[in-house]
This record gives sequence, structure tokens and C-alpha cells, in this order.
Amino acid sequence: MMASPERMRGRDAAREAQAGLPARRAAVEVLAAVLQKKQALDDVLGRSLETGAMFNLPPRDRALARAIVGTSLRRRGQLDQVLASLLERGMPANSGTLYPVLLTGAAQLIFLKTPAHAAIDLAVRLAQYDPRAMRYDKLVNAVLRRVARDGEGVASSLDAARVNTPDWLWSRWASHYGEERARAIASAHLVEPPLDLTVKSEAQAWAERLAGRVLPTGSVRFLPKGRIEQLEGFDAGAWWVQDTAASLPARLLRDVAGKRVADLCAAPGGKTAQLVVTGASVVAVDASQTRLKILAANLSRLGLAAETVVADATTWKPDERFDAVLLDAPCSSTGTIRRHPDIPYVKSAKDIDVLAALQARLLDNAASLLRPGGQLVYSTCSLEPEEGEAQIAALLVRNPALRLGAIAPEEVFGQPEWLQPSGCLRTFPYQLDLGAPEWSGMDGFFAARLVRVASE
Repeated sequence: MMASPERMRGRDAAREAQAGLPARRAAVEVLAAVLQKKQALDDVLGRSLETGAMFNLPPRDRALARAIVGTSLRRRGQLDQVLASLLERGMPANSGTLYPVLLTGAAQLIFLKTPAHAAIDLAVRLAQYDPRAMRYDKLVNAVLRRVARDGEGVASSLDAARVNTPDWLWSRWASHYGEERARAIASAHLVEPPLDLTVKSEAQAWAERLAGRVLPTGSVRFLPKGRIEQLEGFDAGAWWVQDTAASLPARLLRDVAGKRVADLCAAPGGKTAQLVVTGASVVAVDASQTRLKILAANLSRLGLAAETVVADATTWKPDERFDAVLLDAPCSSTGTIRRHPDIPYVKSAKDIDVLAALQARLLDNAASLLRPGGQLVYSTCSLEPEEGEAQIAALLVRNPALRLGAIAPEEVFGQPEWLQPSGCLRTFPYQLDLGAPEWSGMDGFFAARLVRVASE
């Protein structure tokens, strides 16, 4: 006997929902590692893609898992408030993956517009995979049904920029930059960023091939679709991924053709590649052998070569002095939250204090590597003054052999708003407005150029 059309549609819907289970399971596993174990998103995704839950997923499901994770993190404040309004007793303790299951389910229902039957049914199934969460499967069903009914209204009533920014970051930015600028920074983090490439040559031609546009910095920006490795030009080594703000520090060394340059904390190698392309003889230094192998692989793909040294850049003492040193120092990375939405949840204010102490040691040693007349460019992808302006002010007091070399507007492509009165670079995520949110923005960066003026 032939099944009725209604029953056949029900079976089709069930099969469709079941087919989406691996992607949702991968998203829950990734979020659990980030939010419950405080592991960096890039590291978790890398493991998941290489040997974990995302390994065997087809490209479409990988993209879905990434979208769920990204949305859950960018909109976590709103999602938490929606869930809190529906959980009368709060989130149960010792409930395993219950929280990421609910978070991802709510993200799909409210922001990704996933059909309710699919999002709810799969969330219940995911809870049943976890022995600690499975006893709450009926709670998952009840809560997400209410999210499907009322969640969008609750979420839209909230101040998105404020509630999606943890207090420790909002208070810092409001104190340093004012409420209006803090809000602009936070708003920029809610939008999935475009992808920027630094190209060896023919920027306009590559922009046309990739349906992108050339930025004032010369970078090529486009809206990514699919895996980076499958894009035209990847295998040929025509370009590398690098936010346009991240491309600025190396440019501040100006003409380095034929000069000897040390790139400290160099991996994964985007700035090393910039320096090599401009004709510098580069020594790339990093404390991690693993990260230097990645740098070497990246340079090999690009057809570029640099000397690599495994060393602690706070104590490295080579037999030579350099014409220029580039120090892109380890930092809190709060300027890159638009690309790394896990940072507010895996970093804290305490990390900034620890990193600032490391940066001071790195700066002192970097300055000692300069020959008289040599240039040092220091940069961080941080919005925190302790990792930028305060570092340079303290360095100049400690080391009278250095002076600040002011950066001119023409060195930043006629964008004076990227410069401070001191002549240092300070970019913000809301800058570089290209008329549409999905095309706009840049990482928050600080950079300063210093010159050694005294002979020894």
C-alpha cells in the first residue's frame, strides 16, 4: 500500500534532518572545547578537520558546522539571555554538552533561520549522544520549541553590540576610547568578515578573477566561498591570506630591498613573505619548531625563501646586527575578534598583564639587534593600550638610543584616521567602510616605528 503524500513528506523531512546530524555534532564538539575547556577555536577546528568530527564531512557540512560555531560565538550574549529567560532553574550543573547543544540550537533557530523541526529534532538527538546530557533531552525539546516561538523577539529587543561583548572587554574599550567607539568596535564583531589576500602582483587582475575588489592598501578583498586551498592561485603561490591591517607593519620599514631584516615571532609567515617579495634578506625567528615548519611550507608554496631560526626572541643574540627588525609580538589579539570570535571567551584581562611583560622583554632584545641607524617596527593585533602605546612609551624611557619615527599619512595610503598624533598606527575593526557591512572592516592593529640613533 502506497504511503500518503503527507507521510512521505514526513519521512523526507526526517531523512533530511538525520543527514544534518554530523555537522551539528561537530559544531557542538568544537564549542564544548572552546567554551568549556577554554581552547582556541583555530586549534580546535584544526584538530577537528584533521582527525576529528569534521574530517569526513563534505564541504557543505563543514561550512554549516563553521557557520553554527561562528554564529554561536558572535551572538553568545543574546543567545544566553534568550536561554536564561526560558530556564527557570538555570543551566543544570554537570550536564555535559547540554549547554553547547542548546546554544547551537538557539543560534540556528534565531539567526541561521534553520527550520524548527530540523534544529529541534537534531538537538534532542545530540543530547542523547552524551550520557550526562541525555537525561535532559525533554528539556532540550521544550526549551528550543519556546525559542522557535519567542526567541527572535527576545533577541531583537536586546542591545546586540553590548550584550555580545563580555564586561571585561566593554569596560576596557569604553574607558580607553569612549562609549561611542566601544560600540562601533563591538558592532563590527557581529559581522562575518570578508577575506583579504596579499598578492605578489596584478592585484586588479586577481580581484576580477575572485569577484573581489582592490583595497586602498593593495590587498584583494572578496567574500569567501569554499576552502581556501581550492581557490585559483593557491597552488601557484600567487597570494597569501592576510588581513589588510596585518599587511601594514611590514610596509612601515619602507624600502628594505637588499637589506638584512630580522622578523621576530615570524610564524606563520605572512610578514616574512612581504619582506622577501620586496627584496629583503630575511631571517625569520620563532620559538616554535612546529610553527616554523608551517612558515617554511607557506614560503615554499609561494616560491619564496628565507633563513629560519628556532630561538626565543627575548634572548636571541646572533653574531650580526640588522638594518631592520620587525617584531609582531604575541598579544591578546583583541583586534581580531571579528575573525576569531572565541577570543572574548578564552582570554581575560590577566592575560594582557602577562603578555605585556613578555612584549617588554621582546622589545628590549629587538632593539639590541639593530645597527646604528636601523629601524624597528613593533606591532600587535591588540586594541589594548598596554600592548601598544604604553609599551612604546616605556621603551623610549628605558632606551635613550631610540627615537620614534612618525608614520606619515601617505605611508598608510592616505588614511590619516589610522594614525595617532604621535605618529603611531592604530586601526579599529569598524574602519575601512566599503558601503556594506559584509565588505567592510579591518583588524585592530597598533604599530610604531623606532630608529636607533646612537652608535655603540
